[in-house]
Amino acid sequence: MFQDEGRFGRISTPRRCWAPSGMRPDVPSQIVREYTYAFAALSPHDGAMDSLVLPQVNAQTMSLFLREVGLRHPDEFILMVMDGAGWHKSVELEVPENVHLVFLPPYSPQLNPVEHIWESIRENWFRNEVFRSMDGVENRLVQALRALENDPEKVASLSGFPWIISSNLTTT
Repeated sequence: MFQDEGRFGRISTPRRCWAPSGMRPDVPSQIVREYTYAFAALSPHDGAMDSLVLPQVNAQTMSLFLREVGLRHPDEFILMVMDGAGWHKSVELEVPENVHLVFLPPYSPQLNPVEHIWESIRENWFRNEVFRSMDGVENRLVQALRALENDPEKVASLSGFPWIISSNLTTT
């Protein structure tokens, strides 16, 4: 599985949108620096995805996430590929017995397919939207993550391995 964290909040970045020819679209935006974090791990070959929304990123929340992934896959040994963030390598990090960590090379986010999940969520669930509170951000984020967790074919497609799930695939 590949793992990453994404930051979501009330600060908004205007994105492309449709408008009639000759009209300039009116897009709401705000600069409120409040954030929450989505933790996700996915398996590109089958589209399985596990996620949690947590208030911060540190060794404690990372340990909580790894424990949750380990519990969701009790009969599997998980090779978890992730970047080298400080909390990923902390001595305080608690790694379940059925999880082994492998680190990507420094400064290489393009190697982590979870980055495509964040891109999709921002484009499809947070586009040009202003939230009145962090509850609104968290609710929308949970909706997006649940929708993706329940659609392994979409996750596999976004993470770059859609041919593995093809219903026409036969094994020999």
